[in-house]
Order: sequence, then structure tokens, then C-alpha cells
Amino acid sequence: MGRAFEFRKARKMKRWSAMAKTFTRIGKDIVMAVKEAGPNPDTNSRLRAVIQNAKAANMPKDNVERAIKKASDKDTADYKEVLFEGYAPHGIAVLIETATDNNNRTVANVRAAFNKCDGNLGTSGSVSFMFDHTCNFTIKKEDISIDMEELELELIDFEVEEVFDDEEGVIIYAPFEQFGALQSYFEDNNIEILSSGFERIPTTTVKLNDDQKADVEKLLEKLEEDDDVNSVYHSMEES
Repeated sequence: MGRAFEFRKARKMKRWSAMAKTFTRIGKDIVMAVKEAGPNPDTNSRLRAVIQNAKAANMPKDNVERAIKKASDKDTADYKEVLFEGYAPHGIAVLIETATDNNNRTVANVRAAFNKCDGNLGTSGSVSFMFDHTCNFTIKKEDISIDMEELELELIDFEVEEVFDDEEGVIIYAPFEQFGALQSYFEDNNIEILSSGFERIPTTTVKLNDDQKADVEKLLEKLEEDDDVNSVYHSMEES
């Protein structure tokens, strides 16, 4: 298995760990999708993807519909996606994806977390080059009539990097830029998309001892507690 498989396995228990935060994140994603291209999922591919993820996270349908209706209100605040970069202790690169309606608040909170945990908030581009920006899809196994290797060959034109079988479904990783093309391919071929998303996979990882890991995890936990933070990625080797 490749880097994406190992990365996903290491993060699996951490992803969507708090149900309340999961629903909050999906609510923000709905607002951004509706503000971008309207409330009709038939004509808004981004909104279709968010609704699929809401279903995968067992978010009640009524909650999704209310969120779409609220997002359509012109008075509803919009959220902006802002990426922060920096270093945790022991030279570990950290990328933080946020969705915020108040950038000043988010900047202050992220900076405070770095300062309190002996890290350094960097400038744009300072560590992002150390991560591959990927998209991923989980599709329904029953809709696939060929094995993983054949499927990977079938998707070669989309620059697919990894295909593997998981208890959740068949998982496909590709470059970030291929998201729209892959989404269209699956929909055109009646392959059900169970969920989809984006991740940043470190190109190399750094092995630390237990004490050093504890220093880094202190910062990671502080960042993940912030309501404006969607995802935190790092270059520390995870076991």
C-alpha cells in the first residue's frame, strides 16, 4: 500500500471524532457551497459533495435542509477558507485549514496556540510545499465490477495515485485538481459516491520519541479544539 493508505489508516480514529464538530463543519461547508453556486444540488457539484458527506456522517436530513435554507438567506454570514502554516516543536511542519467568518479572531487564536506550545506561526508558503494536496472519494463497492488494479488502470487519465479497498468502500486518491473530473466520471457511470474530500499528505515524515511527540500533540490538540479549525496536518510520523 502507498502513502495515502498509511496516512488514512493513521488518521482514521481521529477523523470526525466529535459528532458536534462534524456537524458544525458540514454546516459551514453548506454555507460556502450555497453562497458559491446556489441551493440546488443538481446544478451545484460542491453542494452535492457536501450532502454526500453529511449522509456519510449520519447528519439528519432535516438538519441538512435547514442548513441549506439558512445559507440561502442573504443575511447569513459567509465563511472563508484560510490556510495557516507553521512549525511545532522539534521542527514538525504544521498546516491548519480553517473556515471562518471572522479572520481576525481566527488569526489571533491560531497564533496564541503556537505561542503557548512553543511553536512558530509561519508565512504563506513556508511549509505547504512539504504536503501533497489530494482529493479522495469513497465509492460503493457493489457498483464496481472490476478489481482494484483494473480500476486504477481505468482511472489513469485522472492521475489517480492510489485505489484500495476499505470497510467503508473503495477509496480513490488523486491530485486536488482532479476532483471535479472524477466526481463527474462517477456520476456519469452511475457509481455511488459515499463521501469525498480533500487532504494534505506529508511528502516526508519525522520520527520523534515519546516526549517529543507529547510536545507536538499538545499544539495539535490546542489547534483542533478551535471551532474555526477544520483540519490539522503535520509531518510527524504516526504509529
